[in-house]
Amino acid sequence: MRSTIILLFLIVVGFISSAPNKTDKHIPHRPASIGIIGDTANVNTPVKGGIAMIGGGKDVDNAFKWMINRSGGGDVVVIRASGTDAYDPYIFELGKVNSVETLKIDSRELANNDTVANIIRNAEMLFIAGGDQSNYMKYWRGTKTLDAINYLLNIKHAPVGGTSAGCAILGGFYYSGEDGSITADEALNDPYNPLVKIYNNDFLQAPYLKTIITDQHYLTRSRQGRHVTFLSRIIKNWTIYANGIAADERTAVCMDENGQATIIGTSKAYFLLTDDKKPPETCEPGKPLTWSRNGHAVKVYEIQATPEGSGSFDIAHFKQGKATGGKWYWWWVDNGKLNQQAIE
Repeated sequence: MRSTIILLFLIVVGFISSAPNKTDKHIPHRPASIGIIGDTANVNTPVKGGIAMIGGGKDVDNAFKWMINRSGGGDVVVIRASGTDAYDPYIFELGKVNSVETLKIDSRELANNDTVANIIRNAEMLFIAGGDQSNYMKYWRGTKTLDAINYLLNIKHAPVGGTSAGCAILGGFYYSGEDGSITADEALNDPYNPLVKIYNNDFLQAPYLKTIITDQHYLTRSRQGRHVTFLSRIIKNWTIYANGIAADERTAVCMDENGQATIIGTSKAYFLLTDDKKPPETCEPGKPLTWSRNGHAVKVYEIQATPEGSGSFDIAHFKQGKATGGKWYWWWVDNGKLNQQAIE
């Protein structure tokens, strides 16, 4: 009897020691890793592409579940330049995944580390946390980390999401905020305010987002006017009539592999269309923006989110304005003042 008990004890101990460690931190051979939950062994699962553009604030559970479903239950990697591994248990409990790991990539040395890049490449889902997008630009642009992210986006076609600052860098055009965040009033009163720094397709290369600039915390921080200003500067700087995608807090624009978006959450999302026949009338240094075109400067589609997902917008054919479940508006700017009117 005693020998049987000892044998059972050894079997149990052996099982526990060989089981995947659910909460490992600071694994020496995984540079930048600040936490991992689940199986540390890599798996390969079938994935479906998709982009989740999340407006910040409280996390949108169903947007993460949408990404998890597209990951096939594989390995999830969270990347950031500051903060903690708090997303690990949150994501792990939302759905069936092999593991969730957070990489804190806060130097160009780490961003160029082969192991760090390979961890990202092996992910079946990537999430870019909030923080300061200028740090992402400073540390990751032109590195192996950036190459790995773009590999997921364009070759592996794994789902990729970002919230707040993580969302700000998903568009081909992006606002860096590197010298401080600009308000709508400041931008509208001088589109060439030194805080308005926009970059053109030198960072992430997400499908269908080459001519998109995103904005976040949209209604909560009244950012509509600065978003319109960003579009006016893109027209002036590059003669490109880019478009805008914006999500308010607690709201996600979830775009599938075919460029079709639905809105998940509790607030609203916006799609801003520009027209190459309607450039800004006045977009000059030291002068308030005027972009009126008789009250028809920018055509905007507004969709109210629901937790299950509502509405649709065809991002793949943005200028065609194929959309359902929302409402169209005209937005225009007169001498630094943003106006809007519903299209009946």
